Amino acid sequence: MNHKDILPADQVLPNKLYIIPLYGKPIFPGIFTPVMLGSQEDVNLVERSLKGDSFLGLLLTKDEDNETQSADDLYRIGTVVKVVKKINLPDGGINIFISTLKRFKIKKVLSKQYPISAAVDYLDDINYESNEVKALTRSLLSEMKLISENNPLFSEEMRLNMVNIDHPGKIADFITSILNIDREEQQKVLEMTDVKKRMEHVLLFIKKEQELLRIQKKIQKQINEKITTSQREYFLKEQLKAIKKELGMDVDAKSTEYRRFKEIIEKLNFEGDIKEQIENELQKFSLMDPNSSEFIVTRNYLDTITSLPWNDPPAGDFDFKKAQRILEADHYGLEDVKERILEYLAVRKIKRDSKGSIICLVGPPGVGKTSVGKSIASALNKKFFRFSVGGMRDEAEIKGHRRTYVGAMPGKIIQGLKYVKSKAPVFMIDEIDKLGASYQGDPSSALLEVLDPEQNVAFRDHYLDLPFDISTILFITTANTTDTIPRPLLDRMEVIRLSGYIDQEKVIIAKKYLIPKSLEKHGLKKDQVIYNKAILFKIAEDYAREAGMRNFEKALDKIHRKIARKSILAAIEFPVTINEESLYEYLGQPIFKEEELQKNLIPGMVTGLAWTQMGGATLTIEAIANPGKEDFRLTGQMGEVMQESANIAYSYVRHIAGRFNVPADYFKKNLIHLHIPAGATPKDGPSAGITMASALLSLVTGKKVRASLAMTGELSLVGTVLPIGGLKEKVIVARRHKIKHIIIPAQNKKDLEEIPDNIKKGISFHPVDTMDQVVELLF
Repeated sequence: MNHKDILPADQVLPNKLYIIPLYGKPIFPGIFTPVMLGSQEDVNLVERSLKGDSFLGLLLTKDEDNETQSADDLYRIGTVVKVVKKINLPDGGINIFISTLKRFKIKKVLSKQYPISAAVDYLDDINYESNEVKALTRSLLSEMKLISENNPLFSEEMRLNMVNIDHPGKIADFITSILNIDREEQQKVLEMTDVKKRMEHVLLFIKKEQELLRIQKKIQKQINEKITTSQREYFLKEQLKAIKKELGMDVDAKSTEYRRFKEIIEKLNFEGDIKEQIENELQKFSLMDPNSSEFIVTRNYLDTITSLPWNDPPAGDFDFKKAQRILEADHYGLEDVKERILEYLAVRKIKRDSKGSIICLVGPPGVGKTSVGKSIASALNKKFFRFSVGGMRDEAEIKGHRRTYVGAMPGKIIQGLKYVKSKAPVFMIDEIDKLGASYQGDPSSALLEVLDPEQNVAFRDHYLDLPFDISTILFITTANTTDTIPRPLLDRMEVIRLSGYIDQEKVIIAKKYLIPKSLEKHGLKKDQVIYNKAILFKIAEDYAREAGMRNFEKALDKIHRKIARKSILAAIEFPVTINEESLYEYLGQPIFKEEELQKNLIPGMVTGLAWTQMGGATLTIEAIANPGKEDFRLTGQMGEVMQESANIAYSYVRHIAGRFNVPADYFKKNLIHLHIPAGATPKDGPSAGITMASALLSLVTGKKVRASLAMTGELSLVGTVLPIGGLKEKVIVARRHKIKHIIIPAQNKKDLEEIPDNIKKGISFHPVDTMDQVVELLF
């Protein structure tokens, strides 16, 4: 259509127009296009216009979702159109073909509601004949050509239309109508009568569209590359399968796994029921679909079976002297443990077999129970596996879960064998005295089979459900006390007690092991920090008086941390010599003070020796008498057994008091109070019987007990002194507190032979059978 041809039509355009709202996007002048109308009001307006001059005004609604027809909801500038043809649709709507003619602006709204009508002014394009406009026209056409070539949505007809439009303003309108632009932005273009500004605005939209197309093209390219790669991989895999099939090789992962399992099982030479069950599982595996859940369960089961060390280990040819050197090098003291391990080695060397053993190391924390396990494994040249059963409450942790459960797995014993890949390793079971029990089972009962040499030759894990010989494992268990270990379990183990260390031993261990280890841990060299023997003794006495070495090591770590920090700040020069003054600077005031070791200052005070899970301990038992009604009061958190011992001591002293010229009415006129510091610490056991009787006897006779004397022993009601346990720990703590005389039950005299001479040195032991003998030694 020629621009000059439409001029006469402008002259006959009506001044008043009926308005049809547009809900989608605005329609621009200069195009011939179909429009679908659905509402009855719009259909009636078209019918009315066709009876007249066929002209209508199209205005865009301000809100796309608002279907209320009112002049206030419409923009003020739109397009006048001439209805050329009308086609009725089956649903009652119509499809009209319109020729869009010119922009118009509402001068005055004549009817705000249906049918909306308005008086209008027609808008002419301005500023469309300059050279800038011609240049912009070329730019628009060339840029659109680039877009249309890369976009299949642009038809050949659209491209021809762009080239054939002769008016610059109409080119801008046409491009705006075919670009994917927001309706509000298109309305802005419709409202622009300045052609130059309109073309500049449209050029920005074209640039944005080109950027979107570039990104789209990049994404499409990446997708195509991925599809091409996937297709290529698929074809190559199919070709590889075909080649493998021709060569008689495994075609898929399942076949590879089946062949691997079959080869391992054949090498293991299973016999009897074990062979039959494993072959059945393998056959079942070969028939399974890899996508089924049972496939994974069976595969994991076969993997566990083939990972275990089924064949008997070769008889170990141990280097006896080398093993002895390793044990000596790694740990100081612990003679009982070392001796027992060397005995085990000697038997294995003579018999040339690999049978295991079951040892239980009992001792206070920090004496080296866990670390000695690694040394034993190193000395025997065996693999080492450690697990803790402290707080364990589920027996399945030991014996595994049945395969019927989702996520079932073998117990710790089978897991450990799978990990070490050896049938004769060293297994350390830590904290066996802290096993729990719950509705899920009792792990201590499950351990009965594991730690029984008669049963563990055919140990059945619930997951494996096959007999497995674990009698070649050397089991080492650790505990702080045997009191909480069930008797049947304790009966299966050979108990070796590890007592605490005296100060002299602590100093040697610190010099030989702890100081080099701590210096290396903190990035310091051996010659940069110097300790003398007196300082190490001071650390042992003032900061680390417990049975083990943990607090001693913590004290050394604290010193070395502070030295490392000072060296960074250049506030210290190496080598650093630790003296008494700098020791207090690094570690603070002593934790244990001399006055804490109470001496028998007044009648009624006696020092007793006790055993705890932390090692030996001293108890200063105090007794006083107050005038009043006869009574015997006990304080200091005593357990039931200890309270019974106190009552026995009271009855016995009251029975023999007359021999010591104690007034007959003494007990009737006095309230006697017996106390054991510290009040916050629970105490129990019968071994303080003679100590409490001595304190009461000292009180009623008014005589002080001799200095530097301590005692331990259970007292019977008739004055017999009964044996006690933990003598070694009690002697160690007595030595630590510089006690010179110790009264012990005569029946414990044999236990003195097990205590090293360096611990007994300087202490006089007084074995007694009766309380009368104790009394002779008291004052």
